Amino acid sequence: MWTWLRATQSLLQPTLAMASASFSSLSMNPSLSLNRSKLKPNFKNHYYYSSCPIIKAQKEDVVIVGAGIAGLATAVSLHRLGVRSLVLEQAESLRTGGTSLTLFKNGWRVLDAIGVGNDLRTQFLEIQGMVVKSEDGRELRSFNQEVRAVERRVLLETLADQLPPDALRFSSKLSKISKNGNGETMLELVDGSRFSSKIVIGCDGIRSPIAKWMGFSDPKYVGHCAFRGLGYYPNGQPFEPKVSYIYGRGLRAGCVPVSPTKVYWFVCFNRPSPGPKITDPAELKKQAKELVKNWPTDLLSIIDQTPDDTIIRTPLVDRWLWPTISPPASSGGVVLVGDAWHPMTPNLGQGACCALEDAVVLSRKLANAIKSGSTQSVENALSSYGNERWPRVFPLTIRANLVGLALQWDNPIVCSVRNNFVIPKLVRLGPLLEHTNFDCQPL
Repeated sequence: MWTWLRATQSLLQPTLAMASASFSSLSMNPSLSLNRSKLKPNFKNHYYYSSCPIIKAQKEDVVIVGAGIAGLATAVSLHRLGVRSLVLEQAESLRTGGTSLTLFKNGWRVLDAIGVGNDLRTQFLEIQGMVVKSEDGRELRSFNQEVRAVERRVLLETLADQLPPDALRFSSKLSKISKNGNGETMLELVDGSRFSSKIVIGCDGIRSPIAKWMGFSDPKYVGHCAFRGLGYYPNGQPFEPKVSYIYGRGLRAGCVPVSPTKVYWFVCFNRPSPGPKITDPAELKKQAKELVKNWPTDLLSIIDQTPDDTIIRTPLVDRWLWPTISPPASSGGVVLVGDAWHPMTPNLGQGACCALEDAVVLSRKLANAIKSGSTQSVENALSSYGNERWPRVFPLTIRANLVGLALQWDNPIVCSVRNNFVIPKLVRLGPLLEHTNFDCQPL
């Protein structure tokens, strides 16, 4: 028995010593003095717990949550208009992985408005047209249309370079959002940091915690998944500067030359549920190639040339912003931009373009309101942004969804009519791309 007690004492001694030292140091610190008479026997009144100071909230005028395309474009737009913002990004650095984005002329107008269009144009190929083919390689239709694909990494880095060094804070994952007594929005991060901001702009993507806090429903899976990748040809890629689409039964694919050495590709397929998440590049390539193994060999070659860090598989989702049913884009100084507000399927190539449009429209309205110094002016500006953008993004979300359904048909008779009659005879480029005529106007 005595031996057991001595062994127990020896095990507890370091812990008791540490506790004693901690208590002594607390007692010697006047700023952490304890009122023992008010202590009650519960965990929150434990000596050490009570002595921990509450981290004071850092005050900001504008906080942007998320350093993706929407967040950085909004920050750059505000910066050009003389408004400082702080961008909080949960990752340790810019999320520069992934593939590329196809930007139509409405997206390029935004990039011109915020001063980065010319820098980006010099790095990427100008696409001279589009070609639509059937799964057997037969050309169904061709169009002339200016478009460029941009590497996501380069776009994010270019936008970030326009901001002051202290405008970006990484490793800043949001833990809690709430309103304080002054009407400001409190943001608490997982590391304990706290921010109090007059305006919070949610640019935190498809699974936006801020959108959820505002009462938005989760984006809905539309029944399709997509493989995406960026093929790399160190000695030069062999493709002409055209977008190529191939339409099959319940399956479609495409590729876009991005630069002299890189080609973006995708394979979209039907699936009743998203299925398990797969991150192994070898398995992703294997599955993508299996889907198109009997299709033109150029596509298989591009998949083979894809580096491991640029291939992904994602479920396609969207959210329909039904009038009077969906919450507004803003509420009490909190507003949503891009995918956080209106996630849409990529069938029209407008997800990134609309996020860029949002950024400029919101920033212009917000900058004028902030300079007026009126809280009511800010709320009116946020409301005006939502009212202006909703008629633009809601129809595009629905249209993108319906186009995807038509292109993913797997009925052989319907697919035959689509490929042999609808696309060759009825599809006209002007109405098809009318949505790309949007002009955000210079800042």
